[in-house]
Amino acid sequence: MTVRRNARPAVKVGAHVRFRGVKWQVAALSGQTVHLVGPDGGGEAVLAGYLFADPGFSVIGADVPQAAPQWGLFETAPAAAREKALAWQRHVREVECGLADGPGSGGVVRPQYDPEQHTLAEREKAKAEELTALGFGRVSRTTVQRMRLAYRKQGLWGLLDHRTTRASSPTGRADERVVDAVREALRRRRGRSKGTINGLFPLINQILKDRHGPGTVPVPSQATLYRLVTSLARPGELPTGPVRQVPASFEGRAFTPATALRPGEQVQVDTTRLDVLALFDDGRLARPELTIAVDVATRAILAAVLCPSATKAVDAALLLAEMAVPHPARPTWPDILRMDHARVLPHQRLTALDERLAGAAARPVVLPETIVVDWGKVFVSRAFTAACESLGISVQPALPHAPTAKPRASYCASLG
Repeated sequence: MTVRRNARPAVKVGAHVRFRGVKWQVAALSGQTVHLVGPDGGGEAVLAGYLFADPGFSVIGADVPQAAPQWGLFETAPAAAREKALAWQRHVREVECGLADGPGSGGVVRPQYDPEQHTLAEREKAKAEELTALGFGRVSRTTVQRMRLAYRKQGLWGLLDHRTTRASSPTGRADERVVDAVREALRRRRGRSKGTINGLFPLINQILKDRHGPGTVPVPSQATLYRLVTSLARPGELPTGPVRQVPASFEGRAFTPATALRPGEQVQVDTTRLDVLALFDDGRLARPELTIAVDVATRAILAAVLCPSATKAVDAALLLAEMAVPHPARPTWPDILRMDHARVLPHQRLTALDERLAGAAARPVVLPETIVVDWGKVFVSRAFTAACESLGISVQPALPHAPTAKPRASYCASLG
């Protein structure tokens, strides 16, 4: 038997399997038939499908296959959901191999979860009874089996309660025919006097009658129509909003949070003038300007540049260098601020790749793949775009007049 790491166990000649509560050895494979030899020397020929469908079937001595953890997505779940998933992970591992920390870890196998004494079905039943007694609710063997299979396929992401990770729709459970009618009414009103939101309701009702016939589509309440109009309208289309020029390709849909699974996959950059007065070298008092870069995957501030006056293109290019180059720790800094004392960073492995990290500060060193910026002159200038091009960084301008397109950078910059 050969088992690839993090792959499903393969049943081959010579492998030991557990079937009907007895330990067997695979003697031969003939088409769909598996020839087994029992501990007493007796043999039996079993169809492969019947063998694999047995509730207690397992390959003895095989590593438990684990899916690659979806850490980027896993961290987006609420803290309570993540803690429950981590608790389930230990219980699932104990059912699989008898040890809560996985195969090869230290510890003593509890008798009710010993793979040599109990079948997989029996261990699942014992775990269901234990979890029920621990306060997990009424847990059945089927629930334990479902969580075990989900962990095999998706890792920790499969153990989450996905009701907590579903992205909410801007239109909720509204009838799609009503949603289409609201979009059509907003399209017809575009370019004309905006009037009031209540003035759109008769137009929406007329569109529904013309398209589907009188009384075919139930008309929702005014509160529902008001919510749909405010969520589907473009920026500046609502009567209370300012008039803005918006690209024609914008559909008016609500923005969803950006998802990045690895550091540097997407970095958001923003500039703001701080609401403080600073004394500069020339003796004048003025409000400095802060330019900040935030990594979406790790929520870490990669670099920040403070300018006494308006940020220039060379300052934005300096921000790129701050992100990609280790920052030396100053002699007066405490040891906690040094990278070699940071537990979350693999300092020894990083030092082997770049000697400059030996005396660096505890700050991520990342070369971004994509940078999200607004339409400020600094970020669309030739100097900044040329610097990004030389480093192989893709520049993605956000939608005009839409600060929610890069919320993390905007929020951190506003905090100063």
